[in-house]
Amino acid sequence: MTPGPLVDSQARLRRRMQVIDAVRRFFALQDYLEVETPLRIPAPAPEPHIDPQPAGDWFLQASPELCMKRLLAAGWPRIFQICKCFRAGERGRRHLPELTMLEWYTAGQDYRHMMTQCEDLITFATRALNLPPRLIYQGREIDLTPPWPRISVAEAFRRHAGEDMQRALAEDRFDELMGISIEPRLGWSQPVILYDYPAALGALARRKAGQPELAERFELYIGGLELCNAFSELTDPREQRQRFETAVAERRRAGKATLPMPEPFLRDLRHMPPATGNAMGLDRLVMLFCDADAIDQVVAFTPEKL
Repeated sequence: MTPGPLVDSQARLRRRMQVIDAVRRFFALQDYLEVETPLRIPAPAPEPHIDPQPAGDWFLQASPELCMKRLLAAGWPRIFQICKCFRAGERGRRHLPELTMLEWYTAGQDYRHMMTQCEDLITFATRALNLPPRLIYQGREIDLTPPWPRISVAEAFRRHAGEDMQRALAEDRFDELMGISIEPRLGWSQPVILYDYPAALGALARRKAGQPELAERFELYIGGLELCNAFSELTDPREQRQRFETAVAERRRAGKATLPMPEPFLRDLRHMPPATGNAMGLDRLVMLFCDADAIDQVVAFTPEKL
């Protein structure tokens, strides 16, 4: 075996370690508590397009979201976690069925605060890695210096797809246009924050005041990579139950397995304060800092090698 591929792999895994270390230091300096919640849970959040991985009579978590929100409800105001998440059937250049997630929550804040915090986190990690603010990714220079452009989803549909966002959603073309016409164009000169998604696409997000057809949700794109999904949290247990019941019905119509209702979460939700939360794909963040075009290049093992 020639040493090249092995050396490249070791360098990327070392960079992965450095990124994770930088993330932990960022949150420690911000007085966040690192937590661990169970990987195996009895009832995940029912979502139409995410299939949890069964583990006996329970499931491997697709996200630590429900458990972490219960900690918020119990009075833990600033928490973060780096953990494994599992999503059945997800495999591609940017997807693994077992992924590493960075998830964090801040009580008393909303998604606007989280947008700024994303800028601060990426800036901190860039400096910790001794990288210049102008990053080269896939042969193109990306200026990571904040503030970053913030574009509404409706504007992105008009600008990049020439379509009306709500009409695309009604005609079931939203995901297609996002994947083909919009996402590949985002975040190449600077990172882009795409915000205010249709309320139907924010199952656990708070509706926007004065515009209930929208959810206070955003995603961050750098070099065409979707790095995170964040929002102002929904804290109304009655509305949350209704949304979960709608998701269960959608799964049933699609012929997917029916999931149990996460009753302990819904019970505790009435005690949860206003908050914002973020789920960031750590593997994809490492891809960015390694100039890698496939997720396979930044993990020690892919499923096919096991």
